[in-house]
Amino acid sequence: MSSALDRQVRPIYDALDTGSNKSAIVTCNKILKKQPKNELVKALKALALVRSQKVEESLILCDEVLAAKPTDDGVLTAMMHVLRGLGRHRDTVVMFEEAFKKEPTNEDLGAQTFLSNVRAGHWKSAQQIATKLYKTFQEDRYLYWSVMSAVLQANDISTPTAMRPVLYQLANRLISSSPTPSFHSADRFHLHLSILRELKLYDEAVKLLDSDIGVHICGSSLVCNEMRRDIYRLKGLLKEEGKKAETLITEKKDRNWLEFLAVIDATFFTVDSDKDAAVTDCSRVKDLFTDIMQKDGRRDRSGLLALLELEKRCRQADLSTDSARMVDLIQQYFEKIGDKACCFEDLLPYIHLDGDDLSRWTSYLESVPSSLTTINELQRSTNRHKLLRHNLTQSDLTIEAELSYATLYTKQYLEGLQLGKDLPTTELQPADDLAILAGHAFISLWVLSNDEKYLLNAVSLLEFASSKSKQSFRIRLMLIRLYRILGAPSLALEHYRAMRIKQIQNDTLSHFLFSRSSIFSLAPSGDLTLMSEYIEASQIYINNSQDTPEYIVRAFTSEKYSQIPEFISFENQLECSLQRDISKLEHTRMRLAFEPVSTDVIDMELIESKFIFDRQHFDNRDYKVLPNYQPRIQQTLNEQTLLFGKSEGSGWLWSFLKLYVRAFQHGSDLDETVEEKLLIGDRPKHIPDANQGPLKERLCQRSEEELSELTSHELAYIHYADALANWLEPHHDYVRPPPAVVLAEAAKQTELKTGHPLRGVEIPVLDGLSNGHKKDEEAPPVTEAPAELATFFDDMKARFEKVKGRSSPTEALAVASLMQEALILFMLETLRFKPASVVKIHKLGNLVASFKTIRTHALATVRDVSVQLVKMSENEGTIEQRKAIVDSCAHVTVSELDHDIVLNVAKKLSDARKKALEGYGKGMSRVCSLYAH
Repeated sequence: MSSALDRQVRPIYDALDTGSNKSAIVTCNKILKKQPKNELVKALKALALVRSQKVEESLILCDEVLAAKPTDDGVLTAMMHVLRGLGRHRDTVVMFEEAFKKEPTNEDLGAQTFLSNVRAGHWKSAQQIATKLYKTFQEDRYLYWSVMSAVLQANDISTPTAMRPVLYQLANRLISSSPTPSFHSADRFHLHLSILRELKLYDEAVKLLDSDIGVHICGSSLVCNEMRRDIYRLKGLLKEEGKKAETLITEKKDRNWLEFLAVIDATFFTVDSDKDAAVTDCSRVKDLFTDIMQKDGRRDRSGLLALLELEKRCRQADLSTDSARMVDLIQQYFEKIGDKACCFEDLLPYIHLDGDDLSRWTSYLESVPSSLTTINELQRSTNRHKLLRHNLTQSDLTIEAELSYATLYTKQYLEGLQLGKDLPTTELQPADDLAILAGHAFISLWVLSNDEKYLLNAVSLLEFASSKSKQSFRIRLMLIRLYRILGAPSLALEHYRAMRIKQIQNDTLSHFLFSRSSIFSLAPSGDLTLMSEYIEASQIYINNSQDTPEYIVRAFTSEKYSQIPEFISFENQLECSLQRDISKLEHTRMRLAFEPVSTDVIDMELIESKFIFDRQHFDNRDYKVLPNYQPRIQQTLNEQTLLFGKSEGSGWLWSFLKLYVRAFQHGSDLDETVEEKLLIGDRPKHIPDANQGPLKERLCQRSEEELSELTSHELAYIHYADALANWLEPHHDYVRPPPAVVLAEAAKQTELKTGHPLRGVEIPVLDGLSNGHKKDEEAPPVTEAPAELATFFDDMKARFEKVKGRSSPTEALAVASLMQEALILFMLETLRFKPASVVKIHKLGNLVASFKTIRTHALATVRDVSVQLVKMSENEGTIEQRKAIVDSCAHVTVSELDHDIVLNVAKKLSDARKKALEGYGKGMSRVCSLYAH
C-alpha cells in the first residue's frame, strides 16, 4: 500500500474501530469518486455497510471485489470480516483459494487459505492445502496440520463410515513419515497416540508410551496420561496400570482418585477367570488402603473412600467375607468426614442399603447427637439429616411424619443462622442446607396431599433463607421452580436474574426459566420481558458460532492439537443444543402472539424452523445442579417440581416443530429453490439420512414416543393443528405461485430497493394473468371443515372452567395460552386466502365462507376466557388473598421468621399472580381485536 493511499484509508479504519460506520461510508464514497476501482476501499465500505445493517447494498460491493479475485492482504482481511458478517464462509474459502492460486509461493497466503478452510470446517480441503504447504515449504507444522485435518475429516459426520479407517491410515502414514518424531511436543505425541488408538495398533502405542520420553511426557501432560490410561485399558493391561498406580500412591503420595480406581480395577480384572487370585488381591489391596487411611488421617479421605469402593465391588463380585463391613466403613467415614460438606455426596453410592444393614445404619445415625453449637457440629447434624432422609421407607412418608421433619429442619435452620450472623453478605450461610431440607419436606407434603399450602410454606422459608444467603443459587433454583408452579412467573424471573447467569450457563441453566415459558408471556399486552430475556440468553449461540472457529484457528497455529477435537465438540454441542431450539420455539410462539401474522414473519420463521428440524440434538441441560435430598423411594426434587410433571425433550420439540414448519410452509411461497436463491449466507451443515422420507411426509408423522412428552392440553392442540393442516393443505398447494414467479417478484422488489438486479435470478416473462401464474391441474374440491376445529375451542373452554377455581393460575394460563395459540394458528393457515383476487380466481368462496364461522366461534370463546382471566386477577392482590396465604404459612411463622416477613412474601406472590392473570387476559383481548376482521 502506498503512503498516499495509507493516509487516505487511515480515517476509514479509525472510524470502523470506533463504530462510526456512517463516517466510514462517507469517507469511502469520497475516495471511490476519484478511484472507482479501488478494491480496498470497496471492501472497507462493504464492511461499514454490513455493520450498519445495510446488507443489500453491501452485497453488490462484496460481489464486485470477489469477482476481481484480490490478493492484497488488506483487501483479503477486510473481505474476510465482511463475509463473516454475511455468514458466507464458503465464499471466504474460495476467495483465499483463488488468491493462493495466483501466488502459490506466498507462504502466509497459503496458511491463511488453510485457516479459512478450518474456520468453515472444510477438513478435506484443509488437508490438501496443508499437504501442499508441507511439500512447498518443508515445515513440520504443516505436516501435522495435514495429519490433524485428516483425523478431523474422519470424525466429521459427513464422512462415509467406510472412509474413516482409510483417513486414519493416511494420517498414520503421514505422521510416520515425519523427519521429526512425534514426541517433539506433548500435543504431537497425543495426536500420534490418538491415531494408533483409533487404528487399534495398541502394541505400537504401548511401545511409544513405555519409552523413556513417553513416560516423561505422560508424567507432565494430563491429556497424554489420560490417553495412556485409555490405551492400557483397551489393550487389557489393567494389571500393569494397577501396578503403576500403586507405585504412584505409595511412593509419590499421589492422591488422584483415578489412581485408586486403577488399583481397584486391576484387583477385579481376573475375577471371572481366577476367583482365588482375586480374593488374594482384594485382601492385599484392603491392607494397602487401610494403611493409607491410617497415615493420612483426616488430611485426605481418598484411602477411606477407596475402602468403600473396594467393599462395594467385593459385594458385587460375591467376594465379601464380612457382611457387616460395609456399614462399619460407612460409619467410620461418617465419624471422620461427617463434619464436611462433601460427606453426603461421597457416601451416596454406598448407602443403598436394605434389611439388617439398613436397620443398623439407621440406628447408628439416630444415636448420633444433634448439636448446633459450632459450624462443624452443624454440618455433621445436617449430613445426619440428609443420610437419614435418603433411606426413609414408605411407612415413614406420611403427612404427619413429613410435617414433623419440616418443623425440625426449620427449627434447626433458624438456630443455625446464629453461627453465620457475622459473615459478610457474599458468603453462604452454614445452615443453608437445613432450609433446603425443610423445602424438600414441604414439597414432599405437597406431593402427598396435593395441598398448595405446603408450597406456600416452602416459598416463605426459602425466600427468608435467600435473604440471609444471597449467593445461594440452589435456594434460588428451588424458588424458580416453585414460583412457576404457583403461577408467579415474574418472581421466578427475579430470582433467575439475581443468579447472574453467564456464558455457557445460558444453555445449561436457562431451561429453569424458558421451559414452557410461552404460557407466561405477556407480550400481547406489551410486556416483552420474557422475549427480551430469550434474546439476551441466545447471545451465547451467536458468540459460539463466531468465536469458537477462532479458538480452533489459534489451536492450529500454536499446535495445541489435543484441544482441537474438544473445541469442535463444544461448538457442535452448543450449535445443536436441545435447549437452544426449545427456547427458540418458545420465542416463536411468543412472537406470533405479539406481532400480527404476515408473510414476512412466516417466511423468516419457516427458514429458521427448517434449519433446526433435522438437527441431531445434544441435551446439555443441567438438572443435577438442583439439590435432591428426597428419599430414594420418591421421585427426585427435579421430577416433583417439573411444570405439569413433564419435561420438554426432543419428542416435545419435534411435535411442535412439525406443527409450525408445516403451518409456515402452508403460509409461505418459499420452497427449496426459492430459498436457495434468496438466502444470504451458508446453510447450516446437514447430512441427509438415506432412510428419511421427504420433509412433507415426515411433517405428517406422529409417534407415541413423541406425543408422550406432551400434556393432555398440548395433545389436544396438536390434534387440532393436524386437522386444520390436513384440511387446507391441498388448497395451499394449488394456490401457491410457482418458484419462477416468486423469484421474479423478489428480483423486482430488490431492484426497486437497491437499484441493482438480484444476482443469479432471471426474471421470466409472465403470461399476463393478474396473479402471475396459471395452473394446469384441476382445483381440489372444497370439503366441509373438520369437526375438531369447532369442538376444540369448546373443549378447551370446558377445561378452563374446570381448572380456573384452583388457587394457582398456572394450569388456567396454560389452557388459555393454547386457545389463543389455536386462534393465531387458524389465522396463519388462512392468511393466503384473504385477498379477494385469490378467492375469485380460484373459486374459493365456499371455503372462505366456512372460515368465518370457525373464526367467529373461536374469537367468542377466546374473548370469553380473556374476560374471565381479568376477573380472576381482581381476586388476587387483595387483603383477603394475602391473609389466606399468611394463614397457610403457620408452619414456618415463628419468632425469627415473623408475620411481617411472611406477609411480604404473600404480597409479592399475590401481586405477581394478579399481574400474570391481568396481563394475559388483556393480551388475549388485544389478539382477538387484531383478528376480529
